[in-house]
Parts: sequence; C-alpha cells; structure tokens
Amino acid sequence: MVASAIAIKDDRGETGLSRGLVFNIMRFALHDGPGIRTTVFLKGCPLNCWWCHNPEGRSTKREMIYLAERCIRCGDCVGACPQHALKLDEQIVRNPHLCKWHTRCVDVCPTGAQEVFGRWISVSGVMEELLKDQIFFDESGGGVTISGGEPLAQPDFLATLLAECRARHIHTVLDTCGYAEWHVLERIRGAVDLFLFDLKLMDPIKHQQFTGVRNDRILANLSGLAKSGSSLIVRIPVIPEVNDDEENFTAVSRFLSRLNIRNIDLLPYHPIASSKYSRLGHVYRMGDVLPPVEANLQAIAARLRRDGFHVRIGGLS
Repeated sequence: MVASAIAIKDDRGETGLSRGLVFNIMRFALHDGPGIRTTVFLKGCPLNCWWCHNPEGRSTKREMIYLAERCIRCGDCVGACPQHALKLDEQIVRNPHLCKWHTRCVDVCPTGAQEVFGRWISVSGVMEELLKDQIFFDESGGGVTISGGEPLAQPDFLATLLAECRARHIHTVLDTCGYAEWHVLERIRGAVDLFLFDLKLMDPIKHQQFTGVRNDRILANLSGLAKSGSSLIVRIPVIPEVNDDEENFTAVSRFLSRLNIRNIDLLPYHPIASSKYSRLGHVYRMGDVLPPVEANLQAIAARLRRDGFHVRIGGLS
C-alpha cells in the first residue's frame, strides 16, 4: 500500500479536501527549513521505521494514551465520559469497545494523565493558526513546514493547505519519506518551495527490514523531483548498526551524484522518543542502540564532502 492509498476518515466517516488529521502544530521551529517556521504534523505513515521519533504520527486514527504516573485517581475523567467507557481501579481502565473519542476525559483531567494524539481540523483552522506567525515568517525568511507521520498520506488535505499557503505568499517546505504514487507528488510539487526528502537506506532488502517497505518507489520519486527541478535537501538519519557503513554511503553518493543533488543533512539517531512507544503500547525495536559517535559523524560528513556534497550535521538552523 502506498501513501496515496491510505484512507483516512474523520470522526464523521468522511474524507475530503478541507479536513485533515493533525497531531501537532509546533511554532518557532528552527530545523525544519529556512528561517523561523511553524511545522504542521499530519497523522498517518506507510512506513514503520524502527527509530521513528514520532510514533504517534504513524496511525491513520486518533490515539488515546493514559499516563499512570501523572494520575491522582480523582475520577473526573470517569464521570465526564458520556459512554461510561472508563472505570477507576488501581488506575484508570478504558473499555475500547465503548470509547467514542469524545475526549472529554482529556479536557477535564487536571494533571494531563489522559492525552489524545490527533484532531480533525479544517484547512481554514490550520491557516488561522499559521497566519498568527506570519510576521515571524516575513522577518526571518521562514514559513510553514508540513511534516508527519507522512503528509503525502493525506494528499487532498495537503494539496489544499499548500495552495492556501501559496495564495498568501507563505514559503512552504514538505518533509517527506517520499513513499507515494508519483501522481501525488506531481500534483503538489508546484506549491512546495523546498522538499526535505528522507533517504534512509540504499539497500532495498535492509530498507524493507527496517522500515517495512522497499525503497524502489522512494528512489524513483526522488529522481522525479530532481529531474523536475524541485528544490531538494536530502536528509539521512545516521543510525549505528543500521546505515552508517561505507557501503551505504558509497551508494548514496553515487545515486545523488547522478541526480545532481548536492545538499545533504545528516541527522544523528537519538533514542529520545523511546518512552512514547510504551505509552502507545508499541515495542521500541532499537533496543540499547546508542547515538552515533561524533568522530564517526564527522568522518561520514568528510567522506561526502570529498565527493562534492554540501553537508550539514543536524540539519538547518
């Protein structure tokens, strides 16, 4: 299944151009494109990367989590639930068959022990938030970055949102894994000022192992964007024991050289998001893998620079 085929429906069972499933809008981002930016994170991703920093962005549905360490067992959430889906025991227990996602439990919780990831919001609602920051965009050369999850998984909403930004002369960046049918990228690329394109692994078998999909579609889409003249920065997560070997970066260099792509960001792996997995009921498969050693990062950067690439460690700032 490719990104454009993911059917994301809202709480009314509808899909369309005007509403999207968003799990965060982050202001004053400095590493998601040039200048000061506001980043909109869309839910849903066709990949299942072992090291994903935003596991709450994978699912195409809203997700509820309960943080027992914050709970004071006041019972406010139990009383607020119109479906009586919660009960108070040693901790709060949710009946998933009764829960209808009204999120009143989240609204009344005094300690933040109940959280929901994902809210349906209209394009006009997102734009209302973004326009509050336009003065910062104008003064810093910044703008809006759309990330995820994978934003191409909500192509109609994405296209409408990008068109609204373009109509207001707001600089747009799309942070993408590139896994979608080409017609999805063809549809939106004219409204994207800069693509931040993830390139995780060159070997298709290892790519399948660590992300759940092969990379042939991703490489084809990167080639298509490069040939169409789109502005591109390739972002490579540097992950010990996964993709930090000479073979992978030799293949990266050869592939990007053929496409005349010269800008690379190396993003060091960090297990910062590991606690999110247990809260969501997922297994964190990276185990005790540590961040890359600085000397190894510098060696990879130097190797790529010798091949003529402009390389930054850690991305834009």
